Amino acid sequence: MVELNREDRPRIVKVPMSSDDVLALRAGDVVSLSGRIITGRDRVHKYLTEKKTPMGDFPFDLSGTVLYHCGPVMAKRDGAYRVLSAGPTTSMRVEMYEESVIKQYSIKGIMGKGGMGAKTLRALKESTCVYFHTVGGAAVYLADRIKNTSGVWKLDEFGPTEAMWFFEVEGFPAIVTMDAHGNDIHREIEHISKKKFMELIGK
Repeated sequence: MVELNREDRPRIVKVPMSSDDVLALRAGDVVSLSGRIITGRDRVHKYLTEKKTPMGDFPFDLSGTVLYHCGPVMAKRDGAYRVLSAGPTTSMRVEMYEESVIKQYSIKGIMGKGGMGAKTLRALKESTCVYFHTVGGAAVYLADRIKNTSGVWKLDEFGPTEAMWFFEVEGFPAIVTMDAHGNDIHREIEHISKKKFMELIGK
């Protein structure tokens, strides 16, 4: 069974990540992310999968970055965007798209809540990528970990919640729950819970 790596301090992860960085991470590692991440929910994933957007069409290079399943609440003040709330979206909403997005855009990290399915787990291993689970119910706290808004893509077309935002984060907390070695804490918990439930009902 995978257990949390309870060190005195979270493991520092710099973004963008290399394949070696990803392979050094294991399910159970408590981490702190710093660097550039992007957001993407349903509309972004659907568009990326169907349109197969060239890398040059984005304001920034996506290679090695972390794709955060998040629909942030944004405010524009003095010509600049500020993040008011940035909690994670349930990741399984985009399971049908994630394998394609990981493979096509050289993403090295996915972040959200609740984990993902078998197709994404396979893509993590084949493309050397990792899934980070971050805490739900702490949207304002997580927004404080976002130090700068570097840009946005598809704002006019998708709106602020569904657009792809480019954020600079510092000390962003997460746990590796699905790694590039095939480990998946979410499925382990499911199996253990089912076993306990069956014991309780006498099956």
